[in-house]
Amino acid sequence: MEDRNRELFAEASAVIPGGVNTSLRRIEPPLVFTRAHGAIIADVEGREYIDYHAAFGPVILGHNVEAVNQRVRETMQRLDLIGVGTTDLEIALARKICAHIPSAEKVLFCNSGSEATYQAIRLARAVTGRRKIIKFQGCYHGWHDAVAMNVISPAERLGQRDPLSAGIFPEVVDATLVCRFNDLEDVERTIREHRGEIAALIVEPIPHNIGCVLPKPGFLEGLRELTRQHDILLIFDEVVTGFRHHLGGYQKICGVIPDLTTLGKSMANGYPIAALCGRRELMDRFNTHPEGDVFFAGTYNGHPLGCAAALATIEILETQPVHERIFRLGERMRSGLREIVERLGIPATVAGFGSVFVLYFLEGPIESYADLLRNDVERFLTYRRKLIERGIFELPLNLKRNHISFSHTEEQIEHTLQVAEDVLKEIAASRPLSRGREAMSTHPN
Repeated sequence: MEDRNRELFAEASAVIPGGVNTSLRRIEPPLVFTRAHGAIIADVEGREYIDYHAAFGPVILGHNVEAVNQRVRETMQRLDLIGVGTTDLEIALARKICAHIPSAEKVLFCNSGSEATYQAIRLARAVTGRRKIIKFQGCYHGWHDAVAMNVISPAERLGQRDPLSAGIFPEVVDATLVCRFNDLEDVERTIREHRGEIAALIVEPIPHNIGCVLPKPGFLEGLRELTRQHDILLIFDEVVTGFRHHLGGYQKICGVIPDLTTLGKSMANGYPIAALCGRRELMDRFNTHPEGDVFFAGTYNGHPLGCAAALATIEILETQPVHERIFRLGERMRSGLREIVERLGIPATVAGFGSVFVLYFLEGPIESYADLLRNDVERFLTYRRKLIERGIFELPLNLKRNHISFSHTEEQIEHTLQVAEDVLKEIAASRPLSRGREAMSTHPN
């Protein structure tokens, strides 16, 4: 009997290009999901999986959390999209963000992280009168042309422009400068070579797009000093790190205050909303302010349902031991995986921070994207596909991170570790241990 997942995926492919609405959702084996609750997702066949993908990170509390859904339902009873003026929910949420995020003096809402980073870069160019920006190899900041390049690049494309898409004009590609993460000398050299031309430097304070590469001591501080010296706006893309690692974002942990910050994902536990915040004089340049000259608009900006979900999520983060619990479970997962690969003699590195973990099939320190080219992609994907067969869902795409939510239990973590050990034993027995293969996949996000 044919698996209903493949049957429905074929139907999807007849009416949706490729069968999915985001390129990264196309995986093998194809899955069609019909239910999610807590830490569990279920496909159309009724098979359940412990979910560590968490929709690329937004699901910090768990799927279908009643307290969040209840706030959304209550909002639906009294308010829908008005599209003029403002709502009490927008005001309350903006106050929350300004209270928690160190860089946030004023806030604007949009619907996705890509929109937020797009507007941040537009603002930086308007404020500075400059055209160029700096991003880092491996960091992902959205689908738009200014940043859709040099994400997961093959070895032969390192040190060159590597656009993610056709249709990006050469002059746009040329305006984006790419540096190595954790390499202040490279950043300083790039700024010197393009003196007076750079509007902004945008960075994931932890590049979670490629799993977890932690900033070396002094790196983020060095970026702050260099950008301040050269009148370049520093943008922290905290769409992943914001709220997941701390109510104040990673900037609260590291003590480095950027000029602008983008937020999203965990802010609303999976409901669609994002934010751009920063210094008052910068944010007032947007034409939502009567004297602003930088265009900012969107029919669904500040949608009541997204705001309601974000308020409910943040209130739970404020009042319950969410971060303590997910950090503790994250450490147990990482330490457990390390013990397993060491005992089995498998060349592997377990990385992560807080609730994020990833098992790379490589050895040695990881300080930048180039180090991840040693990852054994075949083994990485085989490991994750075998986990899926056994009811553990980790996204089967190269270098992608995993997330633990407030809904995961100690028992689920221990079960996952046992399944991981069984899979790793099977993989180790199937072919000789290798020392890594180059990352050739080009999956962002």
